[in-house]
Amino acid sequence: MSDTSALPATSREWHLLSRPVGWPKSEDFALVEAEIRQPAAGEVLVRNKFLSVDPYMRGRMSAAKSYVAPFELGKAMQGGAVGEVVASAADGIAVGDHVLHFGGWREYATFDAKQAVKVDPDAAPLSTYLGVLGMTGLTAYAGLLRTASFKEGDSVFVSGAAGAVGSQVGQIAKLKGASRVIGSAGSDDKVKLLVEEYGFDAAFNYKNGSVAEQLREAAPDGVDVYFDNVGGDHLEAAIGQLNRDGRIAVCGAISVYNNTEPAPGPKNLARLIQTRGRIEGFLVGDHYDLQPQFVQEVGPWVASGALKYRETVVEGIENNLEAFLGVLRGDNTGKMIVKL
Repeated sequence: MSDTSALPATSREWHLLSRPVGWPKSEDFALVEAEIRQPAAGEVLVRNKFLSVDPYMRGRMSAAKSYVAPFELGKAMQGGAVGEVVASAADGIAVGDHVLHFGGWREYATFDAKQAVKVDPDAAPLSTYLGVLGMTGLTAYAGLLRTASFKEGDSVFVSGAAGAVGSQVGQIAKLKGASRVIGSAGSDDKVKLLVEEYGFDAAFNYKNGSVAEQLREAAPDGVDVYFDNVGGDHLEAAIGQLNRDGRIAVCGAISVYNNTEPAPGPKNLARLIQTRGRIEGFLVGDHYDLQPQFVQEVGPWVASGALKYRETVVEGIENNLEAFLGVLRGDNTGKMIVKL
């Protein structure tokens, strides 16, 4: 155990006060001061440096039964974070080590050391362990290669393509020999980024007209794989352009996360009979066995610049909520990160 006398006595953390209906509102949350708890045997105390905000967190604000437990009212919220160990009562993790963990939405976190994964700040910037080399990167890798069974020569369509997951899906597909990669995004600047920096063959702004019409124009020969981050009209458009034996991997449906009524499903599901198409949802937590392979393959691409990434960085714990709302609005290009 190190000397912790120089550490502050309290830390700021975000609490959920009430479960949002529709779009989350500021009064549903509170930034509170909480006592910093010294680590007991087997625990570590971490000063967080970077926090992650992700679309799936909207689901945890609801009480509805899901694949992960809801946030508890009146308690600190959780999320991916990376920080420096400032006190340790655990073997194998020392003061000064940097770790990835899920005690986000707060400045300091005390938790069981078994929940920490050591990361190397010299191998890659710390923030990348929350994005391109972290959970979002593995989501892209597993969803494309395992769930969608991508193979060389496939034509791939990605929605939310300028986001942290989507941008990586498109680039991995290109690096692995896709015949054509098409992306949709919510601004002309993001469309330009997809084509000019990320190497997509075509991209369109879904706000500029019918998604179905724009996809038909961008993919006249159809698509073999659709990686769905959006749902809604994008999913229906992709089914309409799906080739024989096409595969759809459903990662998220950000377009309906704040709906108060169930969104109608695609009207053309019967087309899957004609195409022998397949739709499959997936969760990254089911694919952690791919982590070593993912890091081994993607790490060198990131280091060499073959796989590019962007981060949208918001400064300060006090802006954590606004950063999260920005993700739901699509304000971010690449991974949204909060820097403390």
